[in-house]
Order: sequence, then structure tokens, then C-alpha cells
Amino acid sequence: MPLPQSYVNLSFFQPPAFLMIGIPGLEAIHGWIAIPFSSMYTVALTGNCLILLAVKRTISLHQPMYYFLSMLALTDVCLTLSTMPTTLGVLWFNHHLIGFNACLVQMFFLHSFSVVESSMLLAMSFDRFVAISNPLRYASVLTNNVIIRIGLAIVARATVSLFPVPFLLKRLNFCPGKILLTHSFCFHADVMKQACADITVNILYGLYVVLSTVGVDSLLIVLSYTLILHTVMGLASPRERVRALNTCVSHILAVLVFYIPVIGVSMIHRFGRHLPHIVHSLIAYVYLVVPPVLNPIIYSVKSKPMREAMLRVLRKKRQG
Repeated sequence: MPLPQSYVNLSFFQPPAFLMIGIPGLEAIHGWIAIPFSSMYTVALTGNCLILLAVKRTISLHQPMYYFLSMLALTDVCLTLSTMPTTLGVLWFNHHLIGFNACLVQMFFLHSFSVVESSMLLAMSFDRFVAISNPLRYASVLTNNVIIRIGLAIVARATVSLFPVPFLLKRLNFCPGKILLTHSFCFHADVMKQACADITVNILYGLYVVLSTVGVDSLLIVLSYTLILHTVMGLASPRERVRALNTCVSHILAVLVFYIPVIGVSMIHRFGRHLPHIVHSLIAYVYLVVPPVLNPIIYSVKSKPMREAMLRVLRKKRQG
């Protein structure tokens, strides 16, 4: 005898929406916290858009290094836009609800752009390795077609890696009373914990994605810089060594700005379950908000051609 439809529906539950707390324990001062967050989002969007305009309008920057930088800037814009609406909605307007499907969509894009950012940093380390180890063939190795193919491969890799994640969550049974997210956006580890079902598959696949993307990228970046150092140490002149290493400083800083918070997030979610929710929340904000803010600052300070091109864009805007 078939079971009544109402009984069947009760056996499987997915919440219509999740409730985003924002920053746990600091709800009373969300309005004040919104000011620095709004400032950081403004700096991130303005700085990265300036990089994109500077590279587009300056012929001398039409080189592989700056093409990769513009791709990193575009990724930072997308990463910023993936968290900004809900974060500012929670902090400014106390809008804490996000629909279940909308949450999964945001989570997919948020983590996908994070993987793209990691891959872009790897591509930029390869660019520095080619430029230093074989400068005469630099332009012939990294042609426009090669750069486009690298960019498409990076996007395809992130999409294929993250595509199963929302569907693995949709198959889970959730508890009616567990709808609180400890961030102002949908973080995979946070959403996964709201389920009242076995999440072993979700945990293992999440670990696989992290290791096969960010983990592999970080090892290859270390390998790239090991080879770069070996090449630089082989240069006869100390001045040439310093000059070669100076071209890598901006990229090294960008790598540190991205990977230190990534390591922090991974360590806390694996071993810091006893820590207060506010620690988990703040580390996640540092991981997702800070790199897009600092990358334009790093490259504008350390790269004179980029700084001058960005200033020219600003002058034209004022004159216009």
C-alpha cells in the first residue's frame, strides 16, 4: 500500500531559507561594522576595475604578465560581488534570510572564484618562471592564444570541481530547527553542518576539491619559485639577481595574502571546532574579502608601470 503524500514529504525536509547571523556576538554593532566592510568592498571594486582599465588602455601593458594580472583582477571583482550583496544586506539592513537554492548558487560561485584565484596565482608563477629562466622566448611561449587557453582551462577546472557540490547538498535531509549560518554568506562547511544526515560524502568531496585545486596549486607555486631561485642564483651579477627577484615581489605578496587565510580556514574547520563561532566567521571574512582589497594595492605600489597607468586612468576620468 503506498504511503500518503503528506507522510512522504515529512520524511525529507529542506528549509525554504537559511538565517545568516553575520558576525556572531556582534549583532548589536552590525551598523558600525558595515562602515569598514563597505569601505573594503569599495576599495576592492575600484582598485580591480582600475587595473582592468589600465591594462586595456595602455599598449605598453599588453604583455603576458599584465594579462594574467587583469585576469586576477577580474576574478577578484567576481569574488567580491559574490559576497557583497548578502554581507551588506545583513550589516546595513538586517536582511538575514537567504533562500535555500539562492544559498547554493552563491556558495557555488563563491568557492568557484576562490579556486579560480588560486589557479590564476599558479599561472602567474609560471609566467614569472618563463620570464626569468628563458627571457628570449618569453613572448613566443606565452602568446595571446596560450594565455586565453590557460584562462579557459582555469575556469573549466573550477566549474567541473565545484559543480557537484550543490547537488550533494540538495540530496541531504535537513532539520527544521537548524537554519542558522554563522556568516553573512553561504560557506560550504557552514551549510553542510545544518543537515540532519550523514555528511561523510560531502566532507570527503570537499576535502578532495581543496586538495586537488588549492593544495596542488600551492605545491606547484612552491616548485616554480624553487626553480626561479635556482635560475637566479646562476646569474653572474648580483644586480641582475636583485632585478630578477624584484619582478616577483608583487606576486609573492599576492600569494601570501591569499594562501595564509586559506590555510587558516582549513585548519580551523578541521581542528578548531571548539573555538567560538566568531573566530570561524572572522577567518572566513579575511579569506574572502581581504585578498581582493590588497591585490590592487600591492600591484599599484610595487609595479611602477601599473601605478602610472592607473593614475592616467584616474586623470582622464577627472578631466572627462
